[in-house]
Amino acid sequence: MDSIAWMAWTLPTAIFFTMIALMLAIMTWLAIAYPEVERVGVLRIPTTRGDRLFVSLIVTAVVHLLWIGLIGTDTIATLPIGEEGFEISSLWLAPVISLGLAVVIFRTV
Repeated sequence: MDSIAWMAWTLPTAIFFTMIALMLAIMTWLAIAYPEVERVGVLRIPTTRGDRLFVSLIVTAVVHLLWIGLIGTDTIATLPIGEEGFEISSLWLAPVISLGLAVVIFRTV
């Protein structure tokens, strides 16, 4: 564990990377079970599911970096769990926004 101790592994970070791994596994399964067909969306270029996933991941990275840079990770609530409580960071809102944007990208691009 000392080899990754330099990284800021928080619960949101762990969930974020777990979700990326899960998405890649699902996309692999979809590509095998249902071969991809290119379609033309609002960008007027042919895209596949993989292209839309890539665009979604880039948008997610940008949303998270902008969120941390402009808004920060201040606590927005504290749940009464345990002796000291469980603090909920405002950073939890960035994945919600990213998920919404990913749905829009998959539907329209």
